[in-house]
Amino acid sequence: MSAEPQNSTQANTLSANDRQLLEDGRSFAFTTKLDAIVAWGRKNSLWPMPYGTACCGIELMSVMGPRYDLARFGAEVVRFSPRQADLLLVAGTITEKMAPVIIKIYQQMLDPKYVIAMGACASSGGFYRGYHVLQGVDKIIPTDVYVPGCPPTPEAVLDGVMTVQKMIEDHHPRPWKDNWKAGEYR
Repeated sequence: MSAEPQNSTQANTLSANDRQLLEDGRSFAFTTKLDAIVAWGRKNSLWPMPYGTACCGIELMSVMGPRYDLARFGAEVVRFSPRQADLLLVAGTITEKMAPVIIKIYQQMLDPKYVIAMGACASSGGFYRGYHVLQGVDKIIPTDVYVPGCPPTPEAVLDGVMTVQKMIEDHHPRPWKDNWKAGEYR
């Protein structure tokens, strides 16, 4: 049995009441998806952990400074403890002796976690083709964004951070996450 109103005037009264309730609710409430609110919060409150070596580490310092001000993008709280960070900024040459350390740092970070490889050395080993240099940090940990340059400009690093923010906002981080496997680094 359906619970339809007896006559058409009662149907009009219910819909008018519903419309009035909707209009009254718009003055003090808004509706959205919970995912969108969580993504907005994550996007605007990244807590980066810098892992800087060589010349890219110096460029990373300039990004954090007052001229380029990474804080404008919600990444002001720089953490030097992986348990309080959700964005790992790998900047500079990574040797094979550093690989276990970076893996441990990545494992200790909060979920969801994001990684930016900053510069040619962190992205692909740079011009070092020696046995001791890791040919890209993505051999040991999954990487979300690669920032090109040797060293990259502060604007390029800011663009990398904004790319991570866009991935978070669109709910599209790491499209390859489930298929990533650690490579051979030894």
